[in-house]
Amino acid sequence: MTADFERYDDPDAGRALARRTRELMDEVVVPTERDLAGGTAVSEGTVSRLRSEAREYGVYAPQIPEEYGGGGYSFREALPAFEQAGRSLLGPVAMRVDAPDEGNMHLLELVGDDLQKEHYLEPLVAGEKRSGFSMTEPAPGGGSDPKMVRTRAERDGDEWVIDGHKWWTTQGIEADFLIVLARTDPDVHPYEGSSLFLVPKDAPGVSVVRNIPHTGGGPRDVSHAEIKYEGVRVPEEHLLGTEGQGFAHVQQRLGPARLTHCMRYSGMARRALDVAKAYLDDREGFGSKLSTKQGPRFEIAEAATGLHAARTMVRNAANRIAAGEEARVEVSMAKVFTADVAQEAVDTALQFTGGNGIARDLPIADFYESVRQFRIVDGADEVHKYVVARDEFDDVDPREIEPITRYEG
Repeated sequence: MTADFERYDDPDAGRALARRTRELMDEVVVPTERDLAGGTAVSEGTVSRLRSEAREYGVYAPQIPEEYGGGGYSFREALPAFEQAGRSLLGPVAMRVDAPDEGNMHLLELVGDDLQKEHYLEPLVAGEKRSGFSMTEPAPGGGSDPKMVRTRAERDGDEWVIDGHKWWTTQGIEADFLIVLARTDPDVHPYEGSSLFLVPKDAPGVSVVRNIPHTGGGPRDVSHAEIKYEGVRVPEEHLLGTEGQGFAHVQQRLGPARLTHCMRYSGMARRALDVAKAYLDDREGFGSKLSTKQGPRFEIAEAATGLHAARTMVRNAANRIAAGEEARVEVSMAKVFTADVAQEAVDTALQFTGGNGIARDLPIADFYESVRQFRIVDGADEVHKYVVARDEFDDVDPREIEPITRYEG
């Protein structure tokens, strides 16, 4: 069977990177995953070992410039490797392409100043720090309409004072620092009057209320925290990017991050199909191997076709971003389609593996729980359909940014 990354017109450096990533998955990460069967949580020692192995294979943080500790690949070159990393829930963690840190590293690289990159980006790339993206708020300030953000940041001398209430802050409990979106000018449109701030998690006034119980998880589950900010003071230099351009910066983060999510989940779906095919080839029923029967073969073919279409859509959107476009509509199309076909593929694989599929001996049960959330994280299906429909009916407000739902991972 042709390797996934060999089917597409990816850059030569990207194909070589994807090949090494697949080797890391097959030779190191998946065997480690199997040792954790049964829902065992992965230790930080194991994470450290996997990251050392990723460095040895030359695939560690490939999307980050070398000057900050990464592999120095362009976004388009690194993209195929994200799919191979997604073949195991431990893969993104091993390679430092895991959410939300991957998106936050990209944001810091784009809009952070030299001091912020030294104090936050470089330790994040090295795995010495963890981060949270704190944007979504509970009602009435949250949901899919970002104009309703209520968290405020007011200037007081050479400091900013932040007050607000956030939730679904991915990795909020484990994080060393948080990237917080807040209104800084209440007299203008929120898209023009909101800003981003770097907030140490241990700053006075930062109160983690709880970890919100949620579907999904796996060997290295992260929190989705509810957090209150009450009179939190940060110095002027903790403003991330340009004052009043918080939403524009958020879009710079979320567009590429949605595509890397698509690739990770398509890798998960592809591995689920591979497991199911091996199972079908091993089992016999009604006089022949299950893999010879038309029903399973056609369903596998349909799932593979959907994943091929999804990969093609993601690459089209990525090419546009690489060319300097925002590609909002193309990203939304790819996100909705990939989430749907990945969920369907994993569900098909679980059905074919039967009782073993819902057991924890195979990775499919964890995949099944994880993939369902993808139709909600980084924008629910309905949000992205709204973006596409708005473009189709040509009624886009020039100031408008697509809605962003909770749980931005």
